[in-house]
Amino acid sequence: MEIIEATPADSVLVADFITRLLAELSGAENSDPSDLLEISASLLARDDVIGLFAYDGDAPIGLIMLNQCAAIYAGGLFGEVTELFVQSDRRSVGVAQTLLHAAKELGRARGWTRLEVGAPTQPKWQRSLRFYQREGFQETGPRLRLLL
Repeated sequence: MEIIEATPADSVLVADFITRLLAELSGAENSDPSDLLEISASLLARDDVIGLFAYDGDAPIGLIMLNQCAAIYAGGLFGEVTELFVQSDRRSVGVAQTLLHAAKELGRARGWTRLEVGAPTQPKWQRSLRFYQREGFQETGPRLRLLL
């Protein structure tokens, strides 16, 4: 397995992976990756948004998206895992763990003090929560949002 950083040229592939992730999380079907293409390209062009693909040979099998954030409580710069998706036929074989390990290495290289992640809704996605806990993440409370 090889980890390769995504570039704006990968925006179609990123949009496809994120569309499949969102469909799984919401139960929706028939989502169109082209709806995410523009935002995917725009974000991948930024220095503070990083995508890492896991490849098996020539085939992409997983993606983790990260944001660089800053907060006083965090002691400065930190990373946030915003999306993590592994193709269903490649789950439970270490792909997500390898992507997360690469994210940790990238974060250390950038001087991040921590990685944070918002786990999907519980109890439906307990498996995801347990994965992050096995990888050393600790629960810090619920995450809230306000749409603007």
